[in-house]
Amino acid sequence: MARPWWRFWGGDPPPVDPAAWQALVRRAPLIAGLEPARSERLRRLTARFLDGKAITPVQGLELDGADRLALAAHACLPLLEAGTAALRGWSQVIVHPGAFRVEHGRHGTPWEFDALEVVHEGSEDREGESWERGPLVLSWADLAAEIAEPEPGYQLVVHEMAHKLDGVDGVMDGTPLLPRAWQREWARDFGAAFEALNALLDADPEAETPIDPYAAEAPEEFFAVCSEYHFTAPDLLREAFPAVAAHLERFYGPSPMARR
Repeated sequence: MARPWWRFWGGDPPPVDPAAWQALVRRAPLIAGLEPARSERLRRLTARFLDGKAITPVQGLELDGADRLALAAHACLPLLEAGTAALRGWSQVIVHPGAFRVEHGRHGTPWEFDALEVVHEGSEDREGESWERGPLVLSWADLAAEIAEPEPGYQLVVHEMAHKLDGVDGVMDGTPLLPRAWQREWARDFGAAFEALNALLDADPEAETPIDPYAAEAPEEFFAVCSEYHFTAPDLLREAFPAVAAHLERFYGPSPMARR
């Protein structure tokens, strides 16, 4: 297929149809919660995402145009302030009907290696993955449910896009590419919150945690989980880790749920 003319000349991709966008706004609370100027910015980012990424359903799954639009728009929510750097270097979203099984020996990602860089044997079921130099892999059943009715602390494609943002600087460590002074403040505040969460779980593995305990797995997972809270439950995140919440509001812009 010939390369579209707008890529040669730096122009914009075909815009998202306004009627289709308004139908998405009615369908998706996170999109409906955006102020008009940010909604329009998201519509332009979504058009670029749809133009540049192949959305590939597998295992008999079928996605119509409205489904693809909803997926792309939610993937672009974390890019409203951060920009499009996280869209570079990969070209596909693979969408399974539901949770999928990951065989670590076949395509383990760098943060699944142990200290000796040996892939752990076995497999596990997942709802999403973000490969360092490859696609997003998503469960449509989980994402579709979260699009229709956001659950506090959970937004699958936001989590995986946070990993893409994290890796822009070449290091998966829970700190995206930032100006140096801000990066130091971010690392200090996120590090302190991550250690506090782990200290709570070390003292009592069954303790009730202020956010999903999966955030304690690694600094990059802490960033991704907190990103989910920013978009779906900003008040809970602010109560649990106010410094982290402040950084994410600066990085992502105001949460679409903050107005509700």
